Amino acid sequence: MRIATFNINGINSRLPNLLEWLAGTQPDVACLQELKAPQDRFPEGAIEEAGYHAAWVGEARWNGVAILSRHGPPVVTRRALPGDRKDVQSRYLEAAVNGVLVGCLYLPNGNPQPGPKFDYKLAWFERLIAHAGTLFDTEAPVVLAGDYNVVPTEADIYDSRSWKKNALLQPESRAAFARMLDDGWTDALRERFPHEAVYTFWDYLRDGWSRNAGLRIDHLLLNPQAAGRLVDAGVDAGVRGREKASDHAPAWIELRN
Repeated sequence: MRIATFNINGINSRLPNLLEWLAGTQPDVACLQELKAPQDRFPEGAIEEAGYHAAWVGEARWNGVAILSRHGPPVVTRRALPGDRKDVQSRYLEAAVNGVLVGCLYLPNGNPQPGPKFDYKLAWFERLIAHAGTLFDTEAPVVLAGDYNVVPTEADIYDSRSWKKNALLQPESRAAFARMLDDGWTDALRERFPHEAVYTFWDYLRDGWSRNAGLRIDHLLLNPQAAGRLVDAGVDAGVRGREKASDHAPAWIELRN
């Protein structure tokens, strides 16, 4: 079973790229972030024609997450991250698909920092850690996939000198991610590539793609039941090089059935 995560950076403007990737790789489940479309502007018809059922939480202009499934409609269990009823940003969607519980998340960017946006990022991360704790011992495999907006270590960025003040690299951001790993979640890409440079994001600025000046900020974290079924993981990096591409590439895992 292949589960992928892809920050599409505008689902309607990049729909041809999305459909081409879906047709070429046929993931069983695809988690999408940054839909940048209100609820009624999600391209459900085109997704269905591609062979996928979908659940989504839209938001005008910003954010938005979706879970696509080739195994029937996703059985939605949550449409928001618990812990703050006042938070109306569309950043979390959770659903069961073919025996796997999948959480699709778009963690706040947090820039500029310090400031309220960074405070919101850290507060959201605390809510994620708390909710992940309730899912960890679930008997079913659990996959928390998405754009975490965190570069976990210096091994996950081409050169950190120009990013030192960025919220993605701050000690507080990294510490929150590390706490999830300390709680027992498995970082699937790092499990598969323990010593290699693996990137999922290349900035549009400064020719990031052509220089392979990448960052790893899209992650798939697995509970023990999912980690025990992990067969492979990777990044479809070539998708980033296509015309009018997102600045992210899809990351994926293969789980044994």
